[in-house]
Amino acid sequence: MVNITLSIPEELKKEMEMFPEINWSVLFREAIKKRIMLLKKIKEFTKDSELTEEDAIRIGREINKEAAKKYKKEK
Repeated sequence: MVNITLSIPEELKKEMEMFPEINWSVLFREAIKKRIMLLKKIKEFTKDSELTEEDAIRIGREINKEAAKKYKKEK
């Protein structure tokens, strides 16, 4: 197995130490695995897309703007 080094803020380290029963290495490994699985799914889903990254960002912003408008109306 390969080792990696993570840098975290001192405050976060102190909070982690409040839970010595947690195997943080296992937790981080699982989080990395989940993220990789998600990225692979996204890559597979978008492999045939003709949208550029800029197009996707623009569309995402438009959706967020419309969702915010709808949310304000519902309040």
